[in-house]
Amino acid sequence: MDNRLLSERSRVFERADPYAVSGYVNQHVGTHCIRLPAAGHPEASLNHRKFANLDLCRISYGGSVRVTSPALETIYHLQILLSGHCLWRGHKQEHYLAPGELLLINPDDPVDLTYSDDCEKFILKLPTTLLESICQEQRWHYPSQGVRFLQNHYQLDELEGFVNLLAMVCNEAETGDPLLRVQEHYAQIVGSKMLSLMKTNVSRESLCSQAASFERILDFIDNNLKQDISSEALAQQANMSLRSLYALFERHLGTTPKHYIRQKRLERIRAALADPSCNVRNLTELALDYGFLHLGRFSETYRNQFGELPSDTLKRRGL
Repeated sequence: MDNRLLSERSRVFERADPYAVSGYVNQHVGTHCIRLPAAGHPEASLNHRKFANLDLCRISYGGSVRVTSPALETIYHLQILLSGHCLWRGHKQEHYLAPGELLLINPDDPVDLTYSDDCEKFILKLPTTLLESICQEQRWHYPSQGVRFLQNHYQLDELEGFVNLLAMVCNEAETGDPLLRVQEHYAQIVGSKMLSLMKTNVSRESLCSQAASFERILDFIDNNLKQDISSEALAQQANMSLRSLYALFERHLGTTPKHYIRQKRLERIRAALADPSCNVRNLTELALDYGFLHLGRFSETYRNQFGELPSDTLKRRGL
């Protein structure tokens, strides 16, 4: 396994200052801090490749190093231990990783890892947007709080074919004439395999399946309020006739899909205007973001809904 996950062709540092390697990692793989042992002069090595919107990294620090970081926010880290051992500290738990084990770090998880002297890892960095786009493309239910991996560590042999897929990705990354479109396809496959092989909060039952619940249709609307969601498109997504969709909304909410979507957009705009921490540059831009193309009509609709103009809501946030 070791020699299949980034070869010497991807070498960036060899027997180098760990702080220099750490600085490079901060730029390309994820912000972190390292704490080195007081004695000795560890030498670090790093292989790295950019691959579509992924980053592939193979790293060793050559000493007992503690790596810490606040939550990564917009990225996932998948780490495979190649040699040595690594102590991971998570939410009121810890786990010693051995070679052949895989660790998943969610965007909202702080990072606290201690490497052994002989520890070497392969790290895959994925943006949150990749998994979101996969859910949308597959019409899987995308959780409002984002995708979260519910199990943090696995044995690689539990994930059938996954390490072979990563080896193919690494091989493709090291080809002399990379094709971005091919890389993008590989990245989609990696993300899809992670969502199907590992435990997550994603329901992979399609929105268009017969079992799609009304709540999931509402979740789809809530997650796509800035998109152009017509009643016809929503009916197609839910795999039902337009008449059935209207009947569903009438039965559950006593309104039409179009009216409900407009109401939710107005509520989202009002929340943004009232929140001092939300950066609103101007009302026109915010209205356009949510599909209101005529500012005068938008202001009137807003006032009918909330009893005040949007500019009044914005002014009150500073009181």
